[in-house]
Amino acid sequence: MEESREKRLGTAPLGKLIFQLALPGIAAQLINVLYNMVDRMYIGHIPEAGATALTGLGVCLPIIVLISAFSAFAGMGGAPLAAIQLGKGDKGRAEKILGNAAMLLVTCSIVLTILFSIFKEPILYAFGASDETIGYALDYINIYLVGTIAVQLALGLNTYISCQGNAKVAMCSVLIGAVLNIVLDPVFIFALNMGVKGAALATIISQAVSAVWVVGFLVSKKSVIRIRKENLKPDWKIIGPICALGISPFVMQSTEALVTIVLNNGLQKYGGDLYVGSLTILQSVMQLIVVPVNGMTQGVQPVISYNYGAGKFDRVKKTFKIVLIADLMVTVIACLLTRFIPGVFASVFTDEAPLIALVEQVMPVFFSGIWIFGVQMACQSTFMGMGQAKVSLFLALLRKVILLIPLALILPKFFGVDGIYYAEPVADIAAAVTTGVVFLLMSRKLLKGKMIDK
Repeated sequence: MEESREKRLGTAPLGKLIFQLALPGIAAQLINVLYNMVDRMYIGHIPEAGATALTGLGVCLPIIVLISAFSAFAGMGGAPLAAIQLGKGDKGRAEKILGNAAMLLVTCSIVLTILFSIFKEPILYAFGASDETIGYALDYINIYLVGTIAVQLALGLNTYISCQGNAKVAMCSVLIGAVLNIVLDPVFIFALNMGVKGAALATIISQAVSAVWVVGFLVSKKSVIRIRKENLKPDWKIIGPICALGISPFVMQSTEALVTIVLNNGLQKYGGDLYVGSLTILQSVMQLIVVPVNGMTQGVQPVISYNYGAGKFDRVKKTFKIVLIADLMVTVIACLLTRFIPGVFASVFTDEAPLIALVEQVMPVFFSGIWIFGVQMACQSTFMGMGQAKVSLFLALLRKVILLIPLALILPKFFGVDGIYYAEPVADIAAAVTTGVVFLLMSRKLLKGKMIDK
């Protein structure tokens, strides 16, 4: 039964298959975003201290993103490789990839917990905290760090459920924790009067429940590939390719933390706490926008990986076209919504008039290039699905490190605080155009089986 589910990636009609995989993928992404999104929604409405507390949580986001980035390093780095091996019929090697990835996730969680716990206060100040907001930031991160291993396992191992074509189970993995988080947040924050500490506690409890669910499935007979004790021993011939491919999603997520640091510091320098608070809202809205895009691309990535491994390149091409059209539809609609109803988005996170007014002013500018972002996501995820580590890494670096960060540092010198908001659309458009050109140049060779990264 499970074998037939895995093999249908190479035989089922693409339209129906993509629909079945993408919807749970989108739902899983949306639910995952709700973990931190719900925290911000509740925290932003804490009486009298909402805006300050929201800003304090905002300076914690780089740490949260970095922890998630390491889960992507082992998770998204290994899952496409496991799917490719399933496409080749080598289930044993796919399980070795899973086992080594699980070992990497546990190791990363231990190291990250220790390092961030020791250096958290200077790190938070470096990330844009002020004397007024540091207390809220420390309250949140002290508790959140306790749950690092749960975050790593829940996020990192869930991709190995998706890669075998079991998107519904992967969605349930995230759904369980997210629903629990939504229920616990108001209880801890308001009913028990724990404030920011309550939000963090609700989050780590929820992630722990998700982690138990994911690990439980992957050691059970229901899973096509299983975590086995003998595969937990490090095998550098397997870890090497996982790391090579995992660098791209790691950079994609970790540079988001770097971007937040640069933007927070610039906004603190040229504007103040109110402007840092606006970025927390803008980045929250950005997460909502990319949810359907990420859900679509990650949901169909097993289809791309499996068929690429099986040499069925026509199915890879057709899948890419469907994903490209769907991603562009989402990003164009998002661009229009953020232009015409920015106040609606702002009011979800705060009821303080000055912050809402600022977001209404800067949101249409910040998202004016998002319409073409679908091109980059479709092309980049296809490269990932085909195991192309080097080009995926370059494209991951392009938008944020090569373009956005320098622009965020240079433009404010000419346009003041507005220059920081201008940097985002300029980087979005330039990166998407470049990614599209690279994909056109490389796809012909890739889809003839001439260029396969090892």
